[in-house]
Amino acid sequence: MPEVAVREPQPEPKADAADEPAAAGDSLRPEEVLSVRNGANATSIYGGVVQAAAVHGGVHLHQPVWDEIVPRQLPATAPWFTGRADVLAALDRIVEGSASVGIDDASDGGRHASSGLMHGIPPVVSAEDSRGATVVISAIGGAGGAGKTWLALRWANQRLDRFPDGQLFVDLHGFSPTSPPTTPEAAVRGFLDALGVDPSRIPPDLEGQAALYRSLVVNKRMLIVLDNAASVEQVTPLLPGGASCTVLVTSRKTLNGLITRHGARHVSLGMLTDGEARELLESRLGAARLASEPQAVAELLKWCRGFPLALGILAGRAHAHPALPLVALTGELRELGVEALDNDDDPAVSLPAVLAASYRALTAAQQQVFSLVGVAPGPDIGLLAAASLTGLPPVRAQRVLRTLQEASLLTQDGRGRYTMHDLIRAYATTVAHRDLPTGVCEMALRRVVDFYLHTAHAAHRVLTSHVALVQPDPPTPGTRPHPVPDVSEALAWFDGERVNLLTAQRAAATRQWHRIVWQFAWASEVFHLRRGHLHDRLAMSEAAVDAAAHLPDPTARIRAQRLLGNAHARLRRNEEATRHLHEALILAEQQDDLVEQAHTHRLLASAWGQRKEDQRALEHATRALALYRALGRPVGEASTLNLVGWYTAHLGDYEIARTYCQESLNLHRRHQSGGEGASLDSLGWIDHHTGHHARAVGHYRQALAVRRELGDIYGVADTLDRLGHPHAALGHYDQARAVWRKALRLYQEQGRDNDAERMQRQLDALGRPGGGGSTGAVS
Repeated sequence: MPEVAVREPQPEPKADAADEPAAAGDSLRPEEVLSVRNGANATSIYGGVVQAAAVHGGVHLHQPVWDEIVPRQLPATAPWFTGRADVLAALDRIVEGSASVGIDDASDGGRHASSGLMHGIPPVVSAEDSRGATVVISAIGGAGGAGKTWLALRWANQRLDRFPDGQLFVDLHGFSPTSPPTTPEAAVRGFLDALGVDPSRIPPDLEGQAALYRSLVVNKRMLIVLDNAASVEQVTPLLPGGASCTVLVTSRKTLNGLITRHGARHVSLGMLTDGEARELLESRLGAARLASEPQAVAELLKWCRGFPLALGILAGRAHAHPALPLVALTGELRELGVEALDNDDDPAVSLPAVLAASYRALTAAQQQVFSLVGVAPGPDIGLLAAASLTGLPPVRAQRVLRTLQEASLLTQDGRGRYTMHDLIRAYATTVAHRDLPTGVCEMALRRVVDFYLHTAHAAHRVLTSHVALVQPDPPTPGTRPHPVPDVSEALAWFDGERVNLLTAQRAAATRQWHRIVWQFAWASEVFHLRRGHLHDRLAMSEAAVDAAAHLPDPTARIRAQRLLGNAHARLRRNEEATRHLHEALILAEQQDDLVEQAHTHRLLASAWGQRKEDQRALEHATRALALYRALGRPVGEASTLNLVGWYTAHLGDYEIARTYCQESLNLHRRHQSGGEGASLDSLGWIDHHTGHHARAVGHYRQALAVRRELGDIYGVADTLDRLGHPHAALGHYDQARAVWRKALRLYQEQGRDNDAERMQRQLDALGRPGGGGSTGAVS
């Protein structure tokens, strides 16, 4: 005879089961049978247990009626919550997109059935009731202090009508600066208490408690908020059964297991926009106070960069001290950095304490990588640069970086580059100097600086194979330069690392790595010229001159002065340009260095030409040409032939000028130097000024093709500028307007303000579309 384990009935007057027929509804229902087996398993039974032998007639149960409890556990929303409309809408779409008729039907059945629950005995759920429905789990991820809890509570409290069967909330303390993580046992027990389960009916083990919890919420329209989760293992026992509940999980980590195994929808929470950040300050401090100190407010916003906790800390301090000028807060930030956002009395609202909790959750290896990324030069870092920084193989480096990303300590953008919020970076820098052994940071920095220099050197060699190379010293062991196979890869790498190269050069200058400093300027020269990054070029060249002064190599000093003179010349700073170029020429003559003399004469020709001193420019170009020919330097000769032709044309001798420029073009093409764009541009200018406008258009278009292929955006802007003139002379006003608008945009992008203003005047003089030929060409 099988053993039947049932819940122990309440005492009642004795009755003879054989003599008294079972009353309707009094017999044991299938769902009240907890276990029927040939040997009851104690771990699957809770409550009192009796064993019956042969059972005749019905088994009568008389238990007190269950008083249903609807839990309302949500904390209040922070009153100064602002913004996040896009994320709130995303949560709405997730919930609404997962809704179905099956959910509504199941919810109704759940509400009716719940009134019949007795001491935690769940109702039967048929498969048909929840067919087609899925539980909705949203995992909100973001950095500590990003406002994940505020967001979850704002969304939940504004949508209580969607969850008529109640809301459960638990702080799992996954990254609490003051409390250990909440165990799943404690969390699920808290939920059972909130649901009104008699403590004597709660199973002793987690598995049984979780099963009971799932049974209680099945088919109910409830919201479960699991805040500050540390891991998937902490969350899984708290996921509801059935298909009608909605779950919000917040965590600093990307809970991949929750996404993969349970179909959670990940919602990434970034920082506030500038407008939202200002709105947060205004909600705490009032518009008038912000308006009274606009510069201080701007600096606070710049420091915080949308970090909600940082903004909240500063706003709270200012609110508590109405007489405190906001400029005093900016002073603290400048002086103390992230430590200005500490709070000894309440670690929960201390940014260093919040970040420390995330830091402690990392392994030692992950902590070191986090710290080193914090001290790396530049606002972001690529994988190979990070591998050099950390000394790890790229695969291992990527794995650790992904872990830090999943911990919301850094982010990866669409280009695959890793970035840290400035305040997180400041904390990483603090722990790097505090925790890492002496010399680890310096060696890491040297490796990443060597990475940038050696990759820049390789890219420079691809862009200008005919230019003399300055060979860097061998890279530090562990450095892995980026491979640069062709021109497009070289330009793409330079474009992506432009700011980092400047920062790396400054880091080298701070440490007095003088040879590296000036070599950065040399390796970046052609890139800056082609892309029109004139101010970057000037900054690097100034640093190069300072560094070269400390070197025993006279050639380095000559070249650094020449770089700086040319940088000033491109910015139309003519006095400074000729001064530095003459200094370079004097040094080259003192060293009897004919090659450097030739290069410097060529640049002096351009500098004097910009000052409208065409005769003096021609003299320097002629001297450079003679030197290049004597030295057997055909590429230098080709470039200088074009200059001689250019200034000859400006002095009015167009036919001789055309001969020089054509010879320059032929020589460039013979040696495939890539310099024919300038020669074609000069020929176009000569054609236009001699009345051959159609031929001029042809030469300019060829020049554009060459310069675009080289990525020479600076030269493209100049050629577009000149192309408009023969178009206008031919009456092609729409074409002239089109190319001048392109030139105007490029001038503006390159910060060439004088050229942009001149171009706008040319466009204005050209008149409106379809204006006809009355305006003529603008020369």
